[in-house]
Amino acid sequence: MTFTTAEIMDSILDFLALGGPVVAVLLAMSLVALALILLKLWQFRRAGVGHHADIIAALDLWDRGAVQPATQRAAQGRNHLAPLTVLALTAANAQDAAPDALRARLTGLAEAATLRLQSGFRALDSIAQVAPLLGLFGTVLGMITAFQSLQDAGAAVDPSALAGGIWVALLTTAVGLGVAMPTALVLTWFESRVMREAQLAMQIIDVSLCSGLAQECPLGVPANRAAVAQHA
Repeated sequence: MTFTTAEIMDSILDFLALGGPVVAVLLAMSLVALALILLKLWQFRRAGVGHHADIIAALDLWDRGAVQPATQRAAQGRNHLAPLTVLALTAANAQDAAPDALRARLTGLAEAATLRLQSGFRALDSIAQVAPLLGLFGTVLGMITAFQSLQDAGAAVDPSALAGGIWVALLTTAVGLGVAMPTALVLTWFESRVMREAQLAMQIIDVSLCSGLAQECPLGVPANRAAVAQHA
């Protein structure tokens, strides 16, 4: 069974008329959320999020004292942290800055990289939180309208009309939850990916500085490939 464009548009307009302005707002929010999700997926793919193999291999070479191969391997990485890795290894090898100053500089760069990946998260979080509340607000308005109609009917109450008004009112809650739940799930997945990137960035800084500047590694900081891989 096929539908023409006109029939699809009529169905959408009927649905919007049935749910009222609240459903229209929720549908607009769903389109914004979808656009943000697609944009973040494209950004993550372009940044090479999750592609840690080259960086981990570079840190392994660095731990074994192969400075030049480690830097070259890091430069080949597809991950957005590859430039940070090259900078950390090069600066640690040159020892041209105080350890604390170098750590502060690298930490700032790592935080900036993390913030770029987190752009748009606040908007997705707002949609996930506001959509069910907006749906509930539409339900309350619909219930008020339904009971006003019941009062106006007086003794000639039609139970079917009342039931119809109630399910139309509950429609906004269903739409609100339908927008909020997938948005919240996708946002949680995005946040977990960014958290792993942030952990890897900190490991890059710790491993390069511990080895390159002959510092004692802080407790719990891995200085080999196997330990870094567990955190990546």
